[in-house]
Amino acid sequence: MEFEWDAKKAESNAAKHGVTFLDMNQHIHQSNKDEMRPEYDFSHGVRGKHYAAYRAGTNVVFLDPDVAKAFADSASVNQALRLLLQLARTNVSLDRQPAKTAPPANRVPRRAKKPKPVRATRG
Repeated sequence: MEFEWDAKKAESNAAKHGVTFLDMNQHIHQSNKDEMRPEYDFSHGVRGKHYAAYRAGTNVVFLDPDVAKAFADSASVNQALRLLLQLARTNVSLDRQPAKTAPPANRVPRRAKKPKPVRATRG
């Protein structure tokens, strides 16, 4: 694929977007640029600090913003969930599926549809 340089188009693009093709090309191809922000300080970081816990297994749960507002930290979330489990165990056994319930007694059963009459065919 070949491209033809159009000086007028380059000028109009620079005016429209505020950057020239040459400037954008240099910006894109800067491979040695350090992108680390100065406010990031990893001088006291510990490599692999959470590795063992992660390998042991994690269960990450994302709370919706309205739910997250109700809890200060993960300990309060765990406490609320433990209380909910305790409440559930006192009311329902968690080891088995709930039995199917019978339909309400005040409900009138449906009547069977009447069969359609059979029409005689002409022969």
